[in-house]
Amino acid sequence: MTKQENNYNFRYKQMKKTISLICLLMIFIGCTMNTSDSKKEVVFHKTHEPKKSKAPFSDIVQVGDLYFLSGQIGMDHSVRELVEGGIKVETKQALENIKDVLKHHNMDMENVVKCTVILSDINDFSAFNEIYKDYFPHKPARTTFAAKGLAKDAKIEIECVAVKKK
Repeated sequence: MTKQENNYNFRYKQMKKTISLICLLMIFIGCTMNTSDSKKEVVFHKTHEPKKSKAPFSDIVQVGDLYFLSGQIGMDHSVRELVEGGIKVETKQALENIKDVLKHHNMDMENVVKCTVILSDINDFSAFNEIYKDYFPHKPARTTFAAKGLAKDAKIEIECVAVKKK
């Protein structure tokens, strides 16, 4: 090896060590800064719907000020049946179910920051969106996709993340 190649290899190794140390320092600082967040308690809230008390999931899970709502379909919980009338009626019922869960935890639709929407048929997108936009004029982040085989043969399922304002 020439003197120039040796010098290059030496600088390369030194730079690699420096970058590695900087990365480790950044990881350490990041971990110590987030310790207060990692101590937040996770609360699995009981359902407010007596007929859902034996369901194998929580309607809503709280981590600090974040609330993760389980997916809601267009089910009338008073009779535990899917509402009839198509995508618009099911969408409205699913959103009313979300409103009920939020209300039970002293929140409303304005607290929602993210929705995931699952349609049984992507061709229902426009009809669903007509109803959805009335419930969320503040436009939370959203992901929408289609999947076959939703619970109870529903046409739509919507899950949300909400933030409780202090």
